[in-house]
Amino acid sequence: MSGDKNKFLGNISPENFLKEYWQKQPCLIRQAFPDFNCPLGADELAGLACEDGIRSRLVLEKDGDYPWQVKHGPFTESDFKSLPDTHWSLLVQDVNQHVPEIAALLQHFCFIPFWRIDDIMISYAAEQGSVGPHLDSYDVFLLQGTGKRQWQINPDDYSEDDFIPDLDLRILKHFQSKQDWMLEPGDMLYLPPGVAHLGIAVEPCLTLSIGFLAPSRSELITNFIDDSLANSPHGIRYSDPDLKIQQHPGEISKQSLEKIRHMMASALADTAGIDHWFGKYITRMQTGPVPVNETRLDPAAFKSCFMEKEILHRNDYCRSAFIQHDNKITLFINGEEYPLPKELLFAAKLITEQRRIDFRTFENHPLLNEILVILCELYNQDIYYFEG
Repeated sequence: MSGDKNKFLGNISPENFLKEYWQKQPCLIRQAFPDFNCPLGADELAGLACEDGIRSRLVLEKDGDYPWQVKHGPFTESDFKSLPDTHWSLLVQDVNQHVPEIAALLQHFCFIPFWRIDDIMISYAAEQGSVGPHLDSYDVFLLQGTGKRQWQINPDDYSEDDFIPDLDLRILKHFQSKQDWMLEPGDMLYLPPGVAHLGIAVEPCLTLSIGFLAPSRSELITNFIDDSLANSPHGIRYSDPDLKIQQHPGEISKQSLEKIRHMMASALADTAGIDHWFGKYITRMQTGPVPVNETRLDPAAFKSCFMEKEILHRNDYCRSAFIQHDNKITLFINGEEYPLPKELLFAAKLITEQRRIDFRTFENHPLLNEILVILCELYNQDIYYFEG
């Protein structure tokens, strides 16, 4: 696989891809990753699906208790031994959080803001396995890992009436392919939101789905309101010390409505508050609790260890981002915020953009000690670790 992180776009520059294809139309990239060697095999994927805390599903088109039955993990070895020879799929979410070689693939997508990345899901499909014709509400890159899969798409618009009712999956009643391609290992298909597609395994295969976050307006509003209620002062109430006698006491007056509108709008008028809320919301971990680092170091001991090991590794379950303000920077990691002076923009970039930090890249930085204090705190919170 090429070391050039944008090589998989072939003759398309990242700028042109965003302009011509991103959220606009599908894009097939033959040999996006030449000589691609999938870092995970089918047996290893099944092993992940047997572990607690990992989101996994089995989709049985036929031979289940009913058509398109979905079973949720964790699974056992006997679950896999009892599967039919064809027409089933195993889907495992968040594989990038558990397999470093899979997480490393995300660096190839750095032309898209990291906060937009959701996860890498990997599916294993037996011969003729699929999850039916459907559409997604988010962008996805479908990278063929092993075997061959036939992809069919239809960009027509669909409504709720177009889906088969009472199924475990949202599957279209009628699907007619308008374009189709056979993908082999290293080929990749990009699909924008809302494009109906059907992927059928021509032979047993693995497919990597790099999905991107697309929170709905209702999700954003609901979470923002919940956060505001949890953190706003409870003493703020409607008040009307200037109340006058109304001609009609059953009427809600214009003055009262204006006060109510002002109370409601004041929460949304706090742009800084929205920024901080969103940074925490979008970096919040999607999975359950993670192990706590029992080895705590003070900054001096951390520096000595860092100098000796040279490389600091970021745990792959970590979600991070930063926001630049006029006079400071706010770093967000796993739903927590860390205020930094604007002089430490360098550190914010390192933490959010690099999975591995080499001590030698900033050992002569004038703010070395300040950076080490931050990294030490994150190390003690198990955001980072040293190998060996």
